[in-house]
Amino acid sequence: MPIYLCHERPDLDTHIASVVDARPGAVVLSRSAFHPGGGGQVSDIGSLETSSGPVAVTRIELDGDTTWHILGDKSAIVDGDVEVRIDMDHRRRVASLHTMSHVLNAFVFEEFEGSLVTGAQINGDGTGRMDFDLSQIDNDRLRALEAPVNNTIKHGHTVKSVYVDVDEAATTHGLVRSLSVAPPPTRDGRLRLIDIAGLDRQACGGTHLSNTAESPPFRIGKIENKGKRNRRVRFTLGAEHDRAAG
Repeated sequence: MPIYLCHERPDLDTHIASVVDARPGAVVLSRSAFHPGGGGQVSDIGSLETSSGPVAVTRIELDGDTTWHILGDKSAIVDGDVEVRIDMDHRRRVASLHTMSHVLNAFVFEEFEGSLVTGAQINGDGTGRMDFDLSQIDNDRLRALEAPVNNTIKHGHTVKSVYVDVDEAATTHGLVRSLSVAPPPTRDGRLRLIDIAGLDRQACGGTHLSNTAESPPFRIGKIENKGKRNRRVRFTLGAEHDRAAG
């Protein structure tokens, strides 16, 4: 896994790049602040300002080590230099969801004796879900975790990314919380961790806030049983989403 430009400079929303490969409706850039998504998180969206005007970037596709920027106009041919523009409203919404999913995960991990994540989905519309390896658990106990998550937002915990040696991660309990997927190491053999001060520290390659206080309120919605040992928790951000019954 490369160390993405959006990891190095998470506030970079506009920059110049050159098209190094192209096909109708897609381009590869010399550098890009778009996050490609992965691990359940959707990719960034935005646009490229070209000599002919702006062209929307609707998603990112990875083909081995090649990052294709998929354009809204499937017939568009883009070349030369472009100005990359990240949709930061979308980025912040996804980063808020992802950061709060880590906070929820931290409380589930503590409350339910190290329960691991079996799946996750972070969407661009302010909704998400996490699946946990849980069996005989009262859903009300899970729903009650909404309060401490919102207290974490209220009190403002610093969020930062750090890199550790893969061997350290392998021998440190709780750094990798997923049963199904873990972010691959960087080319120099390190693993990226998201550290939420005083609360959580775990491997992740996604986008995040710099402080939990930046997040809108967190709402737990529907809780579903998905198999004998799988509990799905749906969640939203902000008051604009109605809470689903469950």
